Amino acid sequence: MKRAIWGIIILLVICIGAGSLIYFNSMKPVRAAESKAVELAKKETDLAETEDFNLYHGTETYYVIEGKDHDGTSIYVWVPEKKGKIVTLKESEGISRNEAINRLKQEKNAAEIMSVRLGMEKNIPLWEIHYRSGSDLINYYYIDFKTGEWLKKIENL
Repeated sequence: MKRAIWGIIILLVICIGAGSLIYFNSMKPVRAAESKAVELAKKETDLAETEDFNLYHGTETYYVIEGKDHDGTSIYVWVPEKKGKIVTLKESEGISRNEAINRLKQEKNAAEIMSVRLGMEKNIPLWEIHYRSGSDLINYYYIDFKTGEWLKKIENL
């Protein structure tokens, strides 16, 4: 009986160790991209402090950094993965995350909001809202960051 318990404990420790190793190795490219993007953004823009980092995979990949400038103003920085222009906007220059969610809820029956993140399509900063409908289908809703206008939607996946 003691051998079985010790065997189970050892097996659990090995599984947890292997899982941790896989997770941390899989996150290395994301952390490297974040480090590179933040360094470039601090060099090329007024970004002083980083609060959040997201990857956006649309027609092109963008690294999106939420942070503060040297005056303490909340800003967003879009850094293209490939060569291109870095875009910086103040939080006040567009609609907020909550306003984007409210626009979605005015038009659609969103049972559960899965994620809300900033992105960029065709040089237009946008909010991407990933949600589940009442019929448990996955949907994406894209809203222009500056105007709050609907850009596109992908439904019933």
